[in-house]
Amino acid sequence: MSPLHLGVSLQQRWSPDDASAALRAARHAEDLGFDHAAAGQRLLESGYSVDGYLSDPLVLLSALAGATTRLRLLTSVLVAPYFPAVLLANQAATLDFVSGGRFTLCVAVGWKADDFDAIGVPFRERGARTDDSLAAIKALWTQRPADFDGPFTTLRDAHLGMPPGTPGGPPVWVGGHSDAALRRALRFGDGWYASSLTADELTGMRSRLREVAADPGDADRLTIASVQFLSPPGLPGEVPSERRPLGGRKPSAASVVDDLGRLAEAGLTVCTLWLPSMEGQVEKAMDWIAAEVMPQLT
Repeated sequence: MSPLHLGVSLQQRWSPDDASAALRAARHAEDLGFDHAAAGQRLLESGYSVDGYLSDPLVLLSALAGATTRLRLLTSVLVAPYFPAVLLANQAATLDFVSGGRFTLCVAVGWKADDFDAIGVPFRERGARTDDSLAAIKALWTQRPADFDGPFTTLRDAHLGMPPGTPGGPPVWVGGHSDAALRRALRFGDGWYASSLTADELTGMRSRLREVAADPGDADRLTIASVQFLSPPGLPGEVPSERRPLGGRKPSAASVVDDLGRLAEAGLTVCTLWLPSMEGQVEKAMDWIAAEVMPQLT
């Protein structure tokens, strides 16, 4: 069983009066030994009270790159069809460069139709646009010059303004549980990113990955990662009701360690802990995980 790398999502309701709070939280996560910090994407308020004021993930992660030295940086997740392919390729390559190769681009197709309406991108095209974008990005990262013909992107003798610091580009993970998402991960990704699955569900999804793969062995090369909701005991927080939090609704260190152990046995190697705590409680939540959970995973 591979070691389980724990990270934290910094998708909190940060106070507009303290612009450095997220930077301090990232440095604290690094000091405590977490593997990565993640930031998700919303353009308009989602309705969950825990979302609050959400920063742009690429901008926030760029700031975190300058505030840390070891911590990996992850979009969890970035909605690929919001972006023209060339723009996203250049932004992601820039973040890969300025972070010293610590960035992982994790994308999905998105689910909020009103966000798509607000930026003028047809919601029904989100899957096709994501496929087009990922193919064009790979071309821009691996070819110089790049030529590409897709339904939404055409490139001729294109030299990306910022080549990625990582040869071939930063790792790309693809999120989603549908067969289309699994095929997308197999075709374009270095990893597959799940959301709030139990160990049994993860086992089933990994079997499905092998079933939809042209070569079943291709599924085994993917990093298997997931975001999991966790509200540590004694700290106020809100978990969306349709999702089972890690360790259950009343978690203890033992129940969290048990869930993580089962997920690792099912093949999970990277876990992002989404801490639905208010901004002032985030570092306390990380302290609890570092003291009560992480020592039992080694």
